[in-house]
Amino acid sequence: MNLKKYLVRALHRLQKGPGYTYKELLVWYCDNTNTHGPKRIIKEGPKKKLIWFFLTLLFASLVFWQWGILINTYLSYNVTSSLSIGFKTMKFPAVTVCNANPFKYSEVKHLLKELDRLIEAALERILQPMPGNGSENVSPPLDLELWNQIPLVLIDEHDKDNPVILDIFETNQTAGGNKTAMGNETKKKYKLAVKLCSHQGSDNCTYRNFTSAAQAVTEWYILQSTSILSKVPLHERIRMGYQAEDMILACLYGAEPCNYKNFTQIYHPDHGNCYIFNWGMDEEALNSSNPGAEFGLKLILDISQQDYIPYLSSAAGARLMLHQQKSFPFLKDQGIYAMAGTETSIGVLVDELERMGYPYSDCTMNGSDVPVKNLYSQYNTSYSIQACLRSCFQNHMVEICGCGHYMFPLPEGVNYCNNEDNPGWAYCYSSLRSSIKQRQICIDSCKETCNDTQYKMTISMADWPSEASEDWIFHILSYERDMSTNVTLDRNGIIKLNIYFQEYNYRTISESAATTIVWLLSSLGGQFGFWMGGSVLCLIEFGEIIIDSLWITIINVISWCKGLKQRRARAQYPDVPPTVSELVEAHTNLGFQHEAAGTLPRDEALPPEPGTPPPNYDSLRVQPLDVLGPDSDAE
Repeated sequence: MNLKKYLVRALHRLQKGPGYTYKELLVWYCDNTNTHGPKRIIKEGPKKKLIWFFLTLLFASLVFWQWGILINTYLSYNVTSSLSIGFKTMKFPAVTVCNANPFKYSEVKHLLKELDRLIEAALERILQPMPGNGSENVSPPLDLELWNQIPLVLIDEHDKDNPVILDIFETNQTAGGNKTAMGNETKKKYKLAVKLCSHQGSDNCTYRNFTSAAQAVTEWYILQSTSILSKVPLHERIRMGYQAEDMILACLYGAEPCNYKNFTQIYHPDHGNCYIFNWGMDEEALNSSNPGAEFGLKLILDISQQDYIPYLSSAAGARLMLHQQKSFPFLKDQGIYAMAGTETSIGVLVDELERMGYPYSDCTMNGSDVPVKNLYSQYNTSYSIQACLRSCFQNHMVEICGCGHYMFPLPEGVNYCNNEDNPGWAYCYSSLRSSIKQRQICIDSCKETCNDTQYKMTISMADWPSEASEDWIFHILSYERDMSTNVTLDRNGIIKLNIYFQEYNYRTISESAATTIVWLLSSLGGQFGFWMGGSVLCLIEFGEIIIDSLWITIINVISWCKGLKQRRARAQYPDVPPTVSELVEAHTNLGFQHEAAGTLPRDEALPPEPGTPPPNYDSLRVQPLDVLGPDSDAE
């Protein structure tokens, strides 16, 4: 069947009579559609036709404008937060307790001996005592090689355009006769700073300024001690920290007694040995039987403040944190301090956060879709955004500086930074930590968890023990720890903790989609019906007219292609080809000419065989072309 004939029939079936041109199709649509405006355009007079055409165009534009706003609102995937309050028996949170001081000074003193001598000598020069007030004891020479790796300097900012930078030890040696004068002016003109260079002796240096010498000394000591302790094996660092049997003196959970064996030990770079109660790694998490202080966790801790490292830990107390089971405790960010000589009561309320996933928010269920390798997975802990941010920073540190920072876990095959193997590590670390670009890369790479549990704490404190009861309490605790009648504990080293649920009410903050597909369809239909009185059927009619237009376009293209083919054929053969009758007449005349000459073609010289019918020239008659076929009239 001819393709054009098929297309025409298909168009007839779809249109049911609108015609073969775009104009006929448009008139048919306006006359049959259920939308109000187009009907008036073809039925009214010239003036009203123009008015209705303008109104229809205006309201159609308003409809499309409103539709664009609604679709854009839906595709923004906004969420609404709802708060609900429930009541149930809850799991008691994991409780991590650490000492504010990471190591016992008696255990690490031999490692930090030269460092302590350097900082003591530096402080002596910073304070600039009057002649005769300084120490007159003869001491061995200082290890200035350690000092020169990361030195402390004085910056004279009296002239802002041309600040003067003076090394503390060089200043004292070159200006020995001006100690008194320098001491009188130091507080006014000089600021202490840490000098960080890409490598020793390099001019590529930066200075970290501090408003207080105490801050500068602490920061300098942390950098130097980090370099020293990073070379100490992990098992040695654990041994030099506070052991559970020494730190946890008493434990009671509800009515059940507990001890240090109920805690899981982990090594935390900031705080040394930390101990986690109810972590849920090896056993099921404990449920709280009832709210109230009587049903919570009670601890008595000994922080041994007298064995603190003087220049590393300026705060004394216990660092603790409440968190979910099987999650790593980031005490530096989310922990709180408990002060020595006090009883600290912590009432806990629970908030559960439920975020919607993609495309409503960029959260993750377990971190498997996060491009950053989680270095804290070696602890078998769950994903958290804090773990991701620190892992991202450590990966950048390894990539740029060639070594890892002591405060974060290491990737495989990488060593911690130290001054001997990596002389410019402090400069690289400081530059990386202050880089806004690096922070933004990590923020963009890491994702929040979709489900999270937060513990809101209400903290209250009181002196403990009281003056009336401290004698017998310290006697008992000292005997239980050392099996001796001598009192070895005092108020500066004892902390009592009470951790409990205030109530079993918990709050759930959940997200839900602000716009749904139902909202979108109803809003689109409402705008279409309000401005043009249309419905879904009107849209189907509009789709029908588009399909009909496509059919007409296809037929026109086919007709144009056929006409182009015929025009090319005529251009190739400019003469009109002979008809069949002309060919027969020419053949007859040729036969007569041969007869008159007495010659016949070889074929005609032979008589026809008997029984052969004469040729039928009627079969060569040209038949008229039927374009639409035999049933076109029926259609």
